[in-house]
Amino acid sequence: MSINSNKKTSSSLFLRKYLAIPVCIVIAIVATYLGKVQGFIGAPMIGLFISIVIVNLLPSIDKDFKAGTSFVGKKFLNLGIILAGATLNFKQILGYGGKALPLIIMNIIISFTVAYLVGKKLQVTRNTSTLVGGGTSICGGTAIATLASIIKAKETEIAYAMTAIFLFDIFAALAYPYLATFLGLSHNQFGFLAGTAINDTSSVAAAEATYNVLHNADLSLAITVKLTRITMLIVVALVFTVLTFRNESKDLNSPSNETGLANNKSAQKLSVGQTVIKVFPWFILVFVFMAVLNTLGVFQHIKGLSDFFKSSYKFFNTTALAGVGFKIQFRDLVTKGVKPIVLGGCTWLAIFASSLLFVILFAAYVG
Repeated sequence: MSINSNKKTSSSLFLRKYLAIPVCIVIAIVATYLGKVQGFIGAPMIGLFISIVIVNLLPSIDKDFKAGTSFVGKKFLNLGIILAGATLNFKQILGYGGKALPLIIMNIIISFTVAYLVGKKLQVTRNTSTLVGGGTSICGGTAIATLASIIKAKETEIAYAMTAIFLFDIFAALAYPYLATFLGLSHNQFGFLAGTAINDTSSVAAAEATYNVLHNADLSLAITVKLTRITMLIVVALVFTVLTFRNESKDLNSPSNETGLANNKSAQKLSVGQTVIKVFPWFILVFVFMAVLNTLGVFQHIKGLSDFFKSSYKFFNTTALAGVGFKIQFRDLVTKGVKPIVLGGCTWLAIFASSLLFVILFAAYVG
């Protein structure tokens, strides 16, 4: 009887845990639809909010189901990042969008600098500062998802970072077309401003659509600049991969680490390989490899494959963030989430000021 009872209990735990997968997928489907209905809020953010609402309305969700959502948050995030690599193209920086590269690089440096300095003052975690800096300077949720997997950020840190940049991203998408018109910026100046200072790609597209209506134009420069900016995610991801690997390998081999290897030469030689296997985020290599294949045009030879990658990576990220949301309580967003939001506002303001000054001071260069 006890054996059968244990089997039933084990089976029940397994079902409750992995029930999280179809639940998060359904949430992602709903979020994807809602993301297409309007053009300002991306599906990943909607998926995150839906699951946050559910877990707060149903606080009795058991820990086994939540363990399943953690599995979804981690595994689907990595798959989404790999598929995102298949949409990146190194050639984009060689086109007109490449003219924005100096501004993009400067903004990345400014964003991370402000994020770390202000984050230290606000006493938020370094991981949160990293996620906010990357999300603000590169591509919102995709950058946050990628960096979160590399630095092994907590689910709460991911949620706070997403929320931190969300409000300012929506404000920028709504305000920039009118601000550019008020300041008398040229079409190219607006393209640089929107492409470098609005986080999410859908928000950039929405801002450009509004600007086109206001000026009876048919422009796509903002999206071109944005795509160039997204390509820099590869560089930033590699930098943080190296930094994380170095830090974790030091921690693993520290004499004070109880799980460290014995301090003899043979053990130290062996620890190099063990450290690489244990802490290196291997999915990043696949991510870069997919970007290389896309740059070489491999995926273009298969009809519909590029479109599949573009839609599927967003769907996997949305599913992952739906899993993340099940760990967040409203009271935590109102209390612990306030400082990350302030941090997000500071990094957003810094990037806005940098981009606006650039397009005004170097108007001749921008064109």
